[in-house]
Amino acid sequence: MNTIPEIANRLASLCNELKFVEAYTELYADNAVSIDPNNNNEPITGLHNLLEREKQFLAVVEIHDIKVSEAIFAGSYFSVILSMHFTIKGQGTKMLEEICVYKVENGKIVSQQFFIG
Repeated sequence: MNTIPEIANRLASLCNELKFVEAYTELYADNAVSIDPNNNNEPITGLHNLLEREKQFLAVVEIHDIKVSEAIFAGSYFSVILSMHFTIKGQGTKMLEEICVYKVENGKIVSQQFFIG
């Protein structure tokens, strides 16, 4: 799996199956960077740190529904819309819709940035 469309389709498939840790492990470069408004847009660098953040998130949420749109492509980038209905322990139910932008180099995702609607 090297092409950007293959990576995008695999990412969507894993996310729709709630296999987020597997997505990071399989599809991301060791030096991947994430920019997320839930982290004050401060970059998080390194696959290990991305996995830890994801595990912390999954430990405090129950996901009720998730949908990942078809990807759109431009050069080495692809983007999807992620919609998620979930409950955060102690905080109640939330709906999230965000645009997710990914950059791929050498068959791996090297960066992701999220824009919450």
